[in-house]
Amino acid sequence: MHITDIIRTNSPTFSFEFFPPKTPAAAEVLYQTIRDLESYMPDFVSVTYGAGGSTRNLTHDLVERIQRTTKLDPIPHLTCVCHNEEEIERILLRYAKSAIGNILALGGDRPAGITYDKSRDSFQHAIDLVNFIRRFNESGAHPDRRGFGIGVAGFPEGHPATPNRLVEMDYFKAKVDAGADYIVTQLFFDNRDLVDFRERCALNDIHIPIIAGIMPITSISGCKRIAELASGARFPAKLLRALEHCQNDREMVRRIGIQYALEQCHDLLDHDVAGIHFYTLNRSDATRVIFDSLGFPHRRNAQALNR
Repeated sequence: MHITDIIRTNSPTFSFEFFPPKTPAAAEVLYQTIRDLESYMPDFVSVTYGAGGSTRNLTHDLVERIQRTTKLDPIPHLTCVCHNEEEIERILLRYAKSAIGNILALGGDRPAGITYDKSRDSFQHAIDLVNFIRRFNESGAHPDRRGFGIGVAGFPEGHPATPNRLVEMDYFKAKVDAGADYIVTQLFFDNRDLVDFRERCALNDIHIPIIAGIMPITSISGCKRIAELASGARFPAKLLRALEHCQNDREMVRRIGIQYALEQCHDLLDHDVAGIHFYTLNRSDATRVIFDSLGFPHRRNAQALNR
């Protein structure tokens, strides 16, 4: 089922993101997380793709395992970096054969520790990948006559590679117009950025659903890692002040991070967001606390039982 179909019947959506484990111990943590979160019946779960496609086979295997062994609807990430057209076509054919309904098409992170020449990639930007998936959809190779639903990334704080916000929106509109069906945003900590991004999309005649990405902070080290992964995420002074006051108390840091994310979610729902996507870091505790506090689990479990 396409994400747009789900949003039309079940908005706001709730979803979770996982990344492929690299060790047996990490795999056990992830599969326990999936078991914990499956009972919440999220509308979909996404699976990340390592920098330069470094976890491509792990991603494929995890997506297919989720599809085969759970009731969850997995959406694989697919990136431009270090790929040619033949490789991407093989991946799309594999996912089509497994009846995967949606793809999240991304530019992708540069691989670390190796020499990388971007000019050799078949896909220079996410728009090229969106165009390729759209052409694949038109080939009729997917069991759904529409092909894959195509998602793209949105950046409420601005794309780190394009400081000029006017030019950024020109690029973003071109990417959406190439064939995107929905947007999943980068994480953010100030909801005003999401509201402003949504308004700028409307001004640029972009009207596809925007799903907000939320990542609860559960540790000071995690906070620093988030800043690195998100290429300079803005942390509001209110949040930093609260974390600073209890930085030596790990449990209080966790509680403050979860409470802050919960307040973000309530405010987003008040602003009629199309959906909320939780970046779980393969852990279920913080997401479960937030999800329970939002008051939706019983309603969603009841829906699942009636399907």
